[in-house]
Amino acid sequence: MTFNEIVEAVGKAVDAAGVAAMVIGAVIAAVSAGTHLQRGHAANTYRRFRQQLGRSILLGLELLVAADIIRTVAVTPTLTSVAVLAGIVAIRTFLSFSLELEITGRWPWQQSAPSTDGSAAREGPPAFDA
Repeated sequence: MTFNEIVEAVGKAVDAAGVAAMVIGAVIAAVSAGTHLQRGHAANTYRRFRQQLGRSILLGLELLVAADIIRTVAVTPTLTSVAVLAGIVAIRTFLSFSLELEITGRWPWQQSAPSTDGSAAREGPPAFDA
């Protein structure tokens, strides 16, 4: 087995892990939401479902970006492939930032505001969440 074949196999494995993270996360979020609805906790169910689903999508996107980097840089580091990788990473980074904003209510580079007792502010849904 050549180096390129090994790197390609690792890239595919990381791709599969990214897809699995999203699918498994979506199933867990749906089961959790169904359990909360059955227990009569309908008030927070939608918000919690969105947060759990968003977290699994974020994890999956990070793994997919890693797989793209592994395959592009290690196997075919041509100018064209690096430019395509840059575009893919830019799009996925934008998606990640947007999901982070939806989940936490702040951009990834923003710190949570400290409360008056010195602890970090609550990690909840954004104030504009309907």
